[in-house]
Amino acid sequence: MAYETVIGLEVHVELNTKTKLFCGCENRFAAEPNSLACPVCLGLPGLLPVVNKRAVEKHIMAAIALGCEILEYSKFDRKNYYYPDMPKNYQISQYDLPIAIKGCLEIEKSDGTKKVIGITRIHLEEDTGKSIHGGGSGSIMESDYTLLDYNRAGVPLMEIVSEPDMRSPEEAYLYLTGLKKILNWIGVSDCKMEQGSLRCDANISLRKKGELEFGVKTEIKNMNSFKSVRSALEFEEKRQAEVLENGGKISQETRGWEEDKGITVSMRSKEDAHDYRYFPEPDLAPLKISREWVDEIGKDLPELPDDRRERFIREYRLPEYDAGVLTTSREMSDFLEEAVVVCNDPKQVSNWLMSDISKYLNEKQVEIQETKLSASTLGGMINMIKKGTISGKIGKKLIAELLNKGGDPEEIVKKKGWIQVSSEEELLPLVKEAIDANPKAVEEYLGGKKSAIGFFVGQVMKATGGKANPGVVNKILMRELEK
Repeated sequence: MAYETVIGLEVHVELNTKTKLFCGCENRFAAEPNSLACPVCLGLPGLLPVVNKRAVEKHIMAAIALGCEILEYSKFDRKNYYYPDMPKNYQISQYDLPIAIKGCLEIEKSDGTKKVIGITRIHLEEDTGKSIHGGGSGSIMESDYTLLDYNRAGVPLMEIVSEPDMRSPEEAYLYLTGLKKILNWIGVSDCKMEQGSLRCDANISLRKKGELEFGVKTEIKNMNSFKSVRSALEFEEKRQAEVLENGGKISQETRGWEEDKGITVSMRSKEDAHDYRYFPEPDLAPLKISREWVDEIGKDLPELPDDRRERFIREYRLPEYDAGVLTTSREMSDFLEEAVVVCNDPKQVSNWLMSDISKYLNEKQVEIQETKLSASTLGGMINMIKKGTISGKIGKKLIAELLNKGGDPEEIVKKKGWIQVSSEEELLPLVKEAIDANPKAVEEYLGGKKSAIGFFVGQVMKATGGKANPGVVNKILMRELEK
């Protein structure tokens, strides 16, 4: 393509505080419509907002994790515009003095190259209500009526504005997934896009390769998944290139993504910041954030995912791929660490988490903390395998039992008769039976095909229901076959 793509993202993240940003209403998803709204939420005259300290603290946590500069003096502003889901006809936000500026996030592309995406600012604001369009086609343009739910109005919302540093939809996707990983990891938001706690607006423009000046941008809205963001940007990238190739001009506008059709459509001409008539919020005093407060909050931050990934590689000697997968979520990496304390075998814990356990989680669409399996139980099971109490094959049966029902692994093994058979006296007759029943395999082994011994091990394991100790079986087989 003769053009270079320039992308910047505005990500809105709802903070998971117990109450809203400026009042005591509960901050909770999926409550009965308008059951979590008070006179402050609804903008009734004579009522004053009060800042939720915990929301500011969580905002600062995110800013530290993203390497931002945190301003000691910050203030709130009124962003004036009319829309039915905003009862005051203005939104309390931040304009020229946000809480945090100049951060960054590193992404790793599919080819292994790394790139740093700049973060311009992170500011705190109140969320709006929710419009529900009904009748007709259900879209905003063709609905018969609109219902308004103000439960979300006033929920603390953090807006993270990136620099226009992304040059492809893939980079935008990686930036989003990396952002979600960090914010979810440090516990400031659940980042569930399907519930609206993470929303993204994408700005995209094209310029001829080699040029420094940015092209005219469009903003894309209404994307409800990371996949949708990537798909919408890919479509818009091609659309703008076609317009420019045909001698046309790009209009600065807001476009909506229509998932079912796979296209963006024009919604309205783009408004600039001055159209919002920002002015300082007169009902809220400026925020003064001391260095001591920031340091105190920073001490409570957990080890960040990239740092933990490097430690897993360095201290646990895990492969880079394993360490990367196991630090995708904080819960999974915590689980590994707790299990390692019990069994002192990071690689075995990793193997079980990456295989049988991950398969179960994917099939059931659950997180590891939602299962009946505990980290100490997994560590105990691995110790049983290492001691020879059970075989790895029985371990697969046992892990399924523990994931679904929980319990003590030693008691389950005893109750189900899964204890590994390691006695040569018990295994010798079964080995001889396997040898006598398979003369062709014996001939292949004696003819130099040493891998044929695996067949005999399998036969004995099958005869014992997986309870035979494969090491002992292998030892007996080698002795008997060489007679």
